[in-house]
Amino acid sequence: MRARRCCAPDPALPPASPPADLPALIARARAALARGGTEAAAELALLVLEDTPGQPDMLELLARIRHAAGQAGAAEALLTRLVGIDPNRLWATMELALLLLRRGAVGQAEAHARNAVRLAPENPQAHNLMGMILTELGRPQIGEYHYRRVLALRGQRDPILLANLAWNLKNQGRSAEATALYEESLAAAPQVLQTVLGHARLAEADRDFPRATALLDRAEEVAPNLPAIALQRAVLHGRQGENQAALALLDGIDGAALGPAEWLEKGRLLDRIGRHAEAFAAFDTGKRLARERGGHGYRAVQAEALVGRLRRFFTAPRLRLLPRAAQRTDCPQPIFILGFPRSGTTLVEQTLSAHPAIEAGDELPIIGDLAVLLPRLLGAPMEYPEALAELWMGDQREALDTLRDLYLQRARQAGLMQSGARWFTDKMPLNETHLGLIALLFPASPLIHVLRHPLDVVLSVYSNLLTHGFDCAFDLESAARHYALIADLLAQYRANMALRYLPLRYEALIADQEAEVRRMLAFIGLDFDPACLAFHENRRHARTASYAQVTEKLYRRSVARHRAYARELAPVLPILAPAMARLGYRADD
Repeated sequence: MRARRCCAPDPALPPASPPADLPALIARARAALARGGTEAAAELALLVLEDTPGQPDMLELLARIRHAAGQAGAAEALLTRLVGIDPNRLWATMELALLLLRRGAVGQAEAHARNAVRLAPENPQAHNLMGMILTELGRPQIGEYHYRRVLALRGQRDPILLANLAWNLKNQGRSAEATALYEESLAAAPQVLQTVLGHARLAEADRDFPRATALLDRAEEVAPNLPAIALQRAVLHGRQGENQAALALLDGIDGAALGPAEWLEKGRLLDRIGRHAEAFAAFDTGKRLARERGGHGYRAVQAEALVGRLRRFFTAPRLRLLPRAAQRTDCPQPIFILGFPRSGTTLVEQTLSAHPAIEAGDELPIIGDLAVLLPRLLGAPMEYPEALAELWMGDQREALDTLRDLYLQRARQAGLMQSGARWFTDKMPLNETHLGLIALLFPASPLIHVLRHPLDVVLSVYSNLLTHGFDCAFDLESAARHYALIADLLAQYRANMALRYLPLRYEALIADQEAEVRRMLAFIGLDFDPACLAFHENRRHARTASYAQVTEKLYRRSVARHRAYARELAPVLPILAPAMARLGYRADD
């Protein structure tokens, strides 16, 4: 298709009349495709679409042809147009969701997968898509529901589905159940490489290094000399402190075969053994590949627009007029662990959840979901945060109680009301963006804000694959810009609101662990428990990039890590300088 007819519906295009013999052309194209005449079918589709770019039958036929030929970009463009014109086409909707998932656009994929379930609530493939996407989005409990719907609808225990469910349960920290499912899946289909590798990753995360090694040996029998297996062996060596062995494996892989995750893993290993210039070069390569392959880039306009609107709305005069939700006393309540990604929030959660009164909630997306749902729930004509002005209406004075209850219902669905604990943690990265909403919903909940040297935070963000913060982490400068943006917003919240707020410095926690743990527990209102000092013995699996670090005893090697990268970090110093000054950090700390 010519450029002006391709890729997205253009309202400026003049309306085109379909050919008079359109039904015959569609029939001919379908017949040609059925007998293997792919080129003839494509030519007929293009002939029609040139004059009628919105013809749905030909869009679907051409999308099927491009998809079968491995032309994912063309197939995605065609399917995007098709579902925009006809959102009730099930195959197109599911295929588009799958293509988006494969290229990492998981949020977009979710919208189409949800529509697939609406269209066909008893279609196993639609539920399987939802299971995969929700697991990838960090909502494994809801993803588990959809996987189990597939099992019920199919009436058989498909080995691939069992492996998918095992990975989901692994992400919930339910290692024993996940292990049993992996073993069942491998007994039925022993040659499925992804199942063997998934089982090996579970064993590694569960600190069962001998089992992980044996499973990787088994993977080698299935697919010798595969780079993905060498990478996993390298990760396993790194977990056991065998950094040189890990690096030797990565050095043995052709650089062209390494993806973004592999380059970043190599960079972190180089960092550990002190080869800092090479480490940063590996980080650069990994992030460049991630940008090129996934199309990721900082959505600065959207981020700045949201923060600007939050700053204009959450001012002291408005906040004095807004009600607060009442505190529930009949169920566990949230502790919000705030902080930029890689600031130490996982360490704090592992520490607190070692206390018998605190259940680990991990990264709960509920506050962000409520921000999206809020205008509709309040019947407001405006978007969030301006929709909160509805709370000044007489019939909406108790609406915050409804929103609070919806948050707690979602927490219950996530399994956080079953342990008998009084509290559960919510450490969704960058929840502080919505600190105003959190304080309206849970004014009595503890807010523990983990602070770490901004240069260390930005460096660590750059060395990991993260999508939080409007995809700010794919470039060093954009990570710094988003850090500064949120730091300024947080300063405004603190200046305009009464908050139950405790700042906790990562460096202070490392320097005097017991004193800082006692301070946190006292702030929450709990007695000290020595188990909190042995956070590394906490057997729960942390579902973040820090999962390996929090299984080690407290160490100092991440404090002032930025000093070894002074030259590489110099370009972001001016961006971070105001936040560093406000927090009392210096570049040479």
